[in-house]
Amino acid sequence: MTKTRVAVDVGGTFTDVCIMDEDTGQIRIEKTPSTPDDPMRAIMTGVSDAKVDLSDVTMFSHGTTVATNALITRKLPRTAMVCTEGFRDVVEIRRSNKEDLWDTYKDVAKPYVPRRDRLTVKERVDAAGKVIAELDEDEARKVAAILKKRDVKAIAVCFINSYVNGAHERRMKEILLEVMPDVSISISSQIMPEIFEHERFSTTMVNAAVSPVVVDYVSRLSDKLSDGGYERDLLLLHTGGGVMTPASVKDFAARLAGSGIAAGAIASRFIGNLCGYENSIGFDMGGTSTDVSLAYQGESTVTKDWYIEYGYPIRFPSIEVLTIGAGGGSLAWKDEGGSLRNGPQSAGATPGPACYSNGNEVATNSDANVVLGRLGTSLAGGDITLDPKLAEQAVRDTVAEPFGMELHEAAEAIIDVANANMANAVRLLSITRGYDPRDFALVAFGGAGALHGAAVAKELSIPVVIVPPNPGVTSAMGCLLVDIQHDFSDSFMADAAITKPEELEAAFQRIEAEAVARLRHEGVAAEDTVLQRTVEMMYQGQWRSLAVSAPAKVTSTSDLIQGFHNEHEREFNFRREDAPVSIFRVGVKATGVVPKAALPSYEVVKNTPKPIGQRDVWFNAKRCTTDVYQRESFTAGAEFDGPAIVEQVDSTVVVPPNTTATVDQYMNILIKVEG
Repeated sequence: MTKTRVAVDVGGTFTDVCIMDEDTGQIRIEKTPSTPDDPMRAIMTGVSDAKVDLSDVTMFSHGTTVATNALITRKLPRTAMVCTEGFRDVVEIRRSNKEDLWDTYKDVAKPYVPRRDRLTVKERVDAAGKVIAELDEDEARKVAAILKKRDVKAIAVCFINSYVNGAHERRMKEILLEVMPDVSISISSQIMPEIFEHERFSTTMVNAAVSPVVVDYVSRLSDKLSDGGYERDLLLLHTGGGVMTPASVKDFAARLAGSGIAAGAIASRFIGNLCGYENSIGFDMGGTSTDVSLAYQGESTVTKDWYIEYGYPIRFPSIEVLTIGAGGGSLAWKDEGGSLRNGPQSAGATPGPACYSNGNEVATNSDANVVLGRLGTSLAGGDITLDPKLAEQAVRDTVAEPFGMELHEAAEAIIDVANANMANAVRLLSITRGYDPRDFALVAFGGAGALHGAAVAKELSIPVVIVPPNPGVTSAMGCLLVDIQHDFSDSFMADAAITKPEELEAAFQRIEAEAVARLRHEGVAAEDTVLQRTVEMMYQGQWRSLAVSAPAKVTSTSDLIQGFHNEHEREFNFRREDAPVSIFRVGVKATGVVPKAALPSYEVVKNTPKPIGQRDVWFNAKRCTTDVYQRESFTAGAEFDGPAIVEQVDSTVVVPPNTTATVDQYMNILIKVEG
């Protein structure tokens, strides 16, 4: 009996099903059109088309867009908030900032909970956690009765200063459940126990709003898989880079917002480590957008400053992924100043690029690549036929004639602008964070990543580009490479210099006890449990903190302070040894290690592959006779020089002039970029 692992990544156009044989590590892929109205239909269709016997599946992992789409479209159940009297408008006042400071006509979106459904009760706890005014339980019951009458499906309970004392929130939840036992309730002291009230209220509000949607979806999918013979927990990828079981989804549903893009970051980090590069930049370019991520010393960079809609932060730890509107379908256009632009507007899947023959007449990146000969006349193994004449006409009408350029010069200009946009995105995630791109490898994947990867690397002086064996479905593979993971934190506001190590140790032990209990509830054995500690610190007077790794047992705070100085210098290029340091928060990342099947490795024998043909390709305004290879014919150890084009079912790899390419033991293509 073959044991298999299945991972599913739901995209806007296609749903990718990735099936791995546990014994051999061999991976096969099934792609099926997505069904946005109910993503589960596409998942089950893909599993059926791939002829997967669910009774043989030992792990089913899923990156879902359900929470993200619900927030973007505002298709949410009626949600209410219960706040301390006087604080009902915290989520509407926000930070009084705007995404575009200079656009006076663009307003920040309305809160997910309208003001009429934000009710208040009398209670008050001070900043030290001391109760000043007890919760008015009579008033609390009146609020519960009102919300029951309004038939709300979810409630967020957000009391001021509950991050240091959540007793009133817990009691409010009990009263609400007495009246409405089936309603989903999120309390801020459990969801995000931190001082900043807007961020805490916002995260709790988002969590409450998406909970009924996500829980319903997960429950239905779990039942479908169970009916098909699957006997284990469905694992759901969350933004922190791990997976959670349905048991945790009910309490932390908002962690699944942005789930899909995390899979690509996980896969690129894994591939970089596999190839010997602990420092790697993920470059996931699809049809509409490009996702950029970064791994440093083998670990993905993590942020707590993210959101689905501006103004409503979700403060759960998330792998940092920067998304820009640059993809194969991005449109070229001329702005009011007469400059050539590229994206973020996109031709999308329908009608798609002009060369798809579906009616679009505006040039896209794909059209430019066809004109330059970098893309052939067919995609997806012949399922999609590209029309080079339509591509030429679109480039001529959109760019060549308006700018007075020759056809191929115009096509290269389109690609150059797109590459510059993507290179800037990499700079934002690397240089502005204190990382030098020259110390990294670029992992290029997605349907179009391998087309542009070498050019973007050259722009940034990145020395090597790694193209995985199946770049078009690498994100789905990322879902196979994750562990069960939860993040726990608690406020610990103190002067680092006078804090006793035993005080920090006691705080960590309290959090770790909760973390271990959660993992045991999810069936993780003690030997598979890994706990990683962090302390968030800042110079006194700052309000943004930096996380520093803490040892398994804290015996000295001076080492933590020194670690903070080092981290501050790396990220901001300066340190203040004479400035007092404050501790802001302590955290624990709890990981339940999931056994992983190894990818197949092949004997490396140096060889020169044979091209299947040649065609004219334009590089740097010059026509080059270029070898064309079929990737499926490569063996480990293959070496060849650019210029070259490598075609495969799910992507096309461009190896420019003055570069060399080799195939490693895992069948990755490594392109060495000069300059």
